[in-house]
Amino acid sequence: MTRTSTAVAEGHNGRMGSRGPRGDEPKRRRAFSAADKLAYLQAYEQAIEHGDGGGYLRREGLYSSQISEWRKQRDAGVLSGKKPGEKVGKLTAEQAEIARLTAELARANKRLVTTEAALDIMGKAHALLESLSERADSQEQRRKR
Repeated sequence: MTRTSTAVAEGHNGRMGSRGPRGDEPKRRRAFSAADKLAYLQAYEQAIEHGDGGGYLRREGLYSSQISEWRKQRDAGVLSGKKPGEKVGKLTAEQAEIARLTAELARANKRLVTTEAALDIMGKAHALLESLSERADSQEQRRKR
């Protein structure tokens, strides 16, 4: 590429245009109301159920860290009862602890359900094996006679 072609691309004064290197204006930082956050969380959780959580984040221009923070706020009850436009600040230590404990309880309940299902299956498998063993024993005794 020659010097004249780069000068034309950059402009006559040798600097990039005021619009920036991408050719578009810098985007303003978005602000989300409590209702917006709850709506995004609900839509994201539905997208996860369909296996498209990452795609949803890309389409909406969101980060997973935002979703994590909003979940903490929702679980601590910070987002509920807020009026549109009302600011949502950082969690207090007490609210963060409530959110942490709520998440821990949800994980424990999920493990409990899984464990109960596994125990139920193990009980049925044990009963089936015991039944098969008794049948085999009774058939052996008939053959010996």
